Amino acid sequence: MSDIIANLPPFLHEMLTAQYGPMAEKIEAGYTVRRPVTLRANTLKTDSAAVFSALSALGISCRRAAWYPDAFILDGVRERTLEESDLFRNGEIYLQSLSSMLPPLLLAPKAGENILDMAAAPGGKTAQISALSGGGALITACEKDRFRFERLKFNLTRQGVPRATVMMADASALDDFFRFDKILLDAPCSGSGTIKPGVPVRISERLVAGSVKAQEALLEKGLRLLKPGGILVYSTCSVLRQENEELVGRVAPRAGGEILPVELPFLSELPLLARSPLGITVCPNDLFEGFFLSLIRKRTSR
Repeated sequence: MSDIIANLPPFLHEMLTAQYGPMAEKIEAGYTVRRPVTLRANTLKTDSAAVFSALSALGISCRRAAWYPDAFILDGVRERTLEESDLFRNGEIYLQSLSSMLPPLLLAPKAGENILDMAAAPGGKTAQISALSGGGALITACEKDRFRFERLKFNLTRQGVPRATVMMADASALDDFFRFDKILLDAPCSGSGTIKPGVPVRISERLVAGSVKAQEALLEKGLRLLKPGGILVYSTCSVLRQENEELVGRVAPRAGGEILPVELPFLSELPLLARSPLGITVCPNDLFEGFFLSLIRKRTSR
């Protein structure tokens, strides 16, 4: 038994076993794996072919993710090496986990759409939303913590994100006057999908309960701010159903949301732990962190 499995909080092991049965062993095995460095080519400033060439010139072995050409998987390199490169300093790449690239792809942003990122820091998904829209989406990015807010502003500036308004605000307290075509709610969570070797496990029952409370308030607010017929993507880096399927299934219908099937052309490329009408759960493995995605449309009539 690895040290990380031995040091899992007993309540977490019990929750995973109760929710997933024998599949809990697969989740816990994913916690023990050291994943390679991954990054996204920032197409607001460059393209994936140029990034591939630049990485090769630096002597860095890499490959593109088959399901997303702008995503790169690197071999035998540390993040520090990349952070010291001109590619990183110029904002041509963004260090980002593969799982965290999924929500903007599901959101499918387009030029001219008014989009809210409710919990935007440190800004990787916000920048990806802009890049996927060709820089044409009108983005409002919220972050309530001052330090994280400053980091968000810095990253969006370095990534060259245009047409973005950055607000130091709790998105759950935004004025109901606002209306958006699409919303990304990558909700604060327990992080139960991101456990990895060398990092202390700080998940507690209190953290899970507090996360659920915050998630509920944010999802209710997001659906109020969404235009009728608009799309909200709800995501977490958790594999616990309290924060995922149970929360979405409880909150979305009463707040005017219709839960849609998650359909992506590359679903077969993902290590799915669960798939239901409420969303999909990605299992942590040698490439992906544990992650949940749900797609919600605001009903046009109550």
